[in-house]
Amino acid sequence: MSMEHTVSAYDDDLKAIARLVTEIGGLAERAVGDSVAALTRLDLALAQRVIAGDKELDRLQHEIEEKAILVIARRQPMANDLREIVGAMRIANDIERVGDLAKNIAKRVVAINGVFPHKQLITGVEHLCEIALQQLKRVLDAYASQDDQAAGSVRQRDDEIDALYTSLFRELLTYMMEDPRNLTFCIHLLFCAKNIERIGDHATNIAESVHYMVTGRSYEEERPKADASIASTIAGS
Repeated sequence: MSMEHTVSAYDDDLKAIARLVTEIGGLAERAVGDSVAALTRLDLALAQRVIAGDKELDRLQHEIEEKAILVIARRQPMANDLREIVGAMRIANDIERVGDLAKNIAKRVVAINGVFPHKQLITGVEHLCEIALQQLKRVLDAYASQDDQAAGSVRQRDDEIDALYTSLFRELLTYMMEDPRNLTFCIHLLFCAKNIERIGDHATNIAESVHYMVTGRSYEEERPKADASIASTIAGS
């Protein structure tokens, strides 16, 4: 086999892994959007589709991992190529976790199995999801284009999702204290909001993986945090 053919086959392997990461990323974005849409409309059928679709995300994550391990074993990549492969595995793992969180939200829809007492209860969750989905889309685009600057901007916005989550936590806590009839729904929404906040964390993880892939370095500074302490919120309530 010629050297040229070997290099071409190696490039094809790297491109195949990147395509799979893009595919699993698209499925995760759709799962998150559908899970919150199901929550907003209390659409049990859509929630069930999200839950069932998680298996495909799991399958793709395993496929990416297997392909990456085979390429490392067969090609023994160095430097940039090795970082690209390791980064793809890390990112696929974070994306798979995003799918799990979307599934968790969908399961809450099934558990609620009713109607919201007040429409405004869901508004904050929708807004939080919009920001988290923006972050996820931007960081996946940054991965596809190997854009370290775009990945860094996603990382810098992590504190925005934290602040929104803390504000939403306080709002839902107020609803629970004002009317006990809101208690069950608000507890479900709090779990959904926490899952969305964690989706933002995974987007930040992906941004850090992109930075590592492009530069070969990890960020030296801690990621920005604007967590106003949920514990202090409860204590002061």
